[in-house]
Amino acid sequence: MTHTKPDTELENYVSALGCEALKASRRLAVCTPEQKNAALLEMSYELARCQDEIVHVNQEEVEAARRRGLPAAMCDRLLLTEGRFRAMLNGLRDVAALPDPVGAELNTTVRPNGLVIKKVRVPLGVIAIIYESRPNVTADAASLCLKSSNAVILRGGSEALRTNTAIAQALTAGLVKSGLPAGAVQLVNTADREAVRALVQLDKYVNLVIPRGGEGLIRTVVELARVPVLKHYKGVCHVYVDESADLEMALRICENAKCQRPGVCNAMETLLVHEGAAARFLPGLGGLLGEKGVELRGDEAVRALIPWALPAEEQDWYAEYLDLILAVRIVPNVWAAIDHINTYGSQHTDAVVAEDEAVQRAFVEQVDSGVVCINASTRFNDGGEFGMGAEMGISTDKVHARGPVALEELTSYKYIVLGSGQVRN
Repeated sequence: MTHTKPDTELENYVSALGCEALKASRRLAVCTPEQKNAALLEMSYELARCQDEIVHVNQEEVEAARRRGLPAAMCDRLLLTEGRFRAMLNGLRDVAALPDPVGAELNTTVRPNGLVIKKVRVPLGVIAIIYESRPNVTADAASLCLKSSNAVILRGGSEALRTNTAIAQALTAGLVKSGLPAGAVQLVNTADREAVRALVQLDKYVNLVIPRGGEGLIRTVVELARVPVLKHYKGVCHVYVDESADLEMALRICENAKCQRPGVCNAMETLLVHEGAAARFLPGLGGLLGEKGVELRGDEAVRALIPWALPAEEQDWYAEYLDLILAVRIVPNVWAAIDHINTYGSQHTDAVVAEDEAVQRAFVEQVDSGVVCINASTRFNDGGEFGMGAEMGISTDKVHARGPVALEELTSYKYIVLGSGQVRN
């Protein structure tokens, strides 16, 4: 399935995908919620039927990635464990059970002249998803786009091409069995990187591009695109432990935020601790995280309390490690923590652990991030955890969508004007 096409042939191939997607999107726009839900369930049945084949192919690709020396975090994201496969199946069914966003009335206004103006949710049209490693994105993206009546063109990374192809084939089989067009879910079946350029410049057909992956991929997509891009560059997520914090709670939150799954964008990368809590909190935290294999990099005040911590350098405050590495700084107050986050952060997810309501309020009001947590782990920034079903990723943009990108974020709106013969004077 992997092959390189000459530029003209490649452009024609990608353009043909766009044309089929546009046709499918027009069919989807008039589908009933019942039709779409039936298709999602049929897709889950086909995916379950093909599980053994998909898992076998995935295992081969994971082993190949390890032999090539790909980073451990990328190999972890590539792996389809039994739990992750089950989550893919459940994700399709969960999305089928969600309310349909298309056609929902957002607002209705009656004008003095009798005109009725309705603001109604509509699909975006055709969405291109460009992603690395995580093959579960193939099913998540397909389910959310179908439910929101959008056609999707998927372009995964070369390291997961065979896994993504097997998943996409199962999903397409379910679509066709349910009577919906195969063009609603298409996968770019080449590892040629020029396919990305062709896809993100397909402004004749594609309405939105969503890249999911490392900062390099996302910046490349933004630089090449002629189509609007919904993105986040990286997740430099912080936890601030205040002097008023319940320190046992803070230990649990920090352990979860750093260790539960360090290779994802909502994992904690920097810990900030109030100087009034540092001596009571950091030695115990250092012991706990040390047992988990976490490398700490701290300022001088931190290293006085945790002697085995490495010295932090300026670049550590900007770093998205995606690994068991944590930068730690002691700050004089919540205002210093806020200033640090707004200076070095990525506007992704930041958390405060504090009992003082004034501290909580200051943090929430002044930290400029898409998701701010009070006494909870940064790992909760996730569409599933927010009750949205599967998600397309996390946006740190401020225009159109911010935070988890789920069904509502994959729609736009139109105004419907109902009159009875009115003309404008």
